[in-house]
Amino acid sequence: MFVERNIGSGHLVSKGWIEVVAGSMFSGKTEELIRRLNRALIAQQSVEIFKPAVDKRYSKTKVVSHNNSKITSTPVGFVRDILLQASHCEVVGIDEAQFFDDGIVEVANQLANEGKRVIVAGLDMDFRGIPFTPMDRLMSIAEYVTKVHAVCMHCGDVASYTHRRTKSKKTVVLGEKDIYEALCRKCFNESRKAQSKT
Repeated sequence: MFVERNIGSGHLVSKGWIEVVAGSMFSGKTEELIRRLNRALIAQQSVEIFKPAVDKRYSKTKVVSHNNSKITSTPVGFVRDILLQASHCEVVGIDEAQFFDDGIVEVANQLANEGKRVIVAGLDMDFRGIPFTPMDRLMSIAEYVTKVHAVCMHCGDVASYTHRRTKSKKTVVLGEKDIYEALCRKCFNESRKAQSKT
């Protein structure tokens, strides 16, 4: 629901804001993003959805959750392309924001300042348990932050960490359950320690 306010000339403008949905892999971030965007569509709001062009794991043109929920999106190679393509909509959805550069922070701010509701989903930490830039910056400027959790694949407890089972040191490595697992803090620390010994 959009909040409208009067400006000096008597015109009404929408009050924009930023929502961030963050968590580990397999925590339901994309599922929650799709749910919010579908509700906006049901409310007959104009919606545009974007994803990084580099993310082709499930589909080139759709945002797809691990549970196979889907919504049509526009893949973008450069984050500023979002500004050009979202100029006439009310709600902007952005998935896998951690794959964009720091420019995503400025883009999200500009869209919100234009009166748009901006919903961003992404990983809050990388495979080392370090805050993922630019997600950490997006969370700090957002009006609303939702942290979602997975189930630890070792012990069944609440999982907040994404553990990479390969030895690659690259920050970004695209993959699914073949490479990554969601772990609780204890299992994550134990797995990182065991991995460093091999």
